[in-house]
Amino acid sequence: MLLHILYIIAITAEAMTAALSAGRRNMDWVGVCIIAWVTALGGGTIRNILLGHYPMTWVAHPEYLLITAGGAIFAGLIASFMGRLRMLFLYLDALGLVVFTIIGCQVAQEMQLSFIIVMLSGMITGCAGGVLRDVLCNDIPLLFHKEIYASAAIVTGAIYLGIEALGGSVHLATVIAAVAGLVLRLLAIRFRWQMPKFVYQEEWH
Repeated sequence: MLLHILYIIAITAEAMTAALSAGRRNMDWVGVCIIAWVTALGGGTIRNILLGHYPMTWVAHPEYLLITAGGAIFAGLIASFMGRLRMLFLYLDALGLVVFTIIGCQVAQEMQLSFIIVMLSGMITGCAGGVLRDVLCNDIPLLFHKEIYASAAIVTGAIYLGIEALGGSVHLATVIAAVAGLVLRLLAIRFRWQMPKFVYQEEWH
């Protein structure tokens, strides 16, 4: 139940921040809603397509489309105030990352897939929606920056699976993994921790 509540909060927050990205590209309201849907629900959709897991979450629960569209439209209406809430939405984005990651791991576990696939399922669920948003809005995806983002999803999934492997309950694993992943992501934001960069500049002679 707690994970479900956090999921609703997360997809709403993701939809609201996505609406601002769409607004910066001067999209109409249909475009705003589409970007919101892709951002909030796209990670789970890509995961389900890759794993052959049906029906899609938003097909089984069409109310999620209404919730995210409502959040996007609301964000558009209060856009002038959204700048003051930037840090709040960064925190909610971090929450969404860990919640989506754990849900992605659980879906793959239910399908009895291997450890590596479970980890990838979690990472894709956590990160792919943001990648789709950035690609559609012609931005460089955050996943490909030096920020600790995808790595936070990997750590979250690893802790979740590790606790279960040690005999911990699903509830315990969920709570500890979510807290650890959230703390890591928030610390990375606060102190601007970065992953090493690969820099290559070819010299022509």
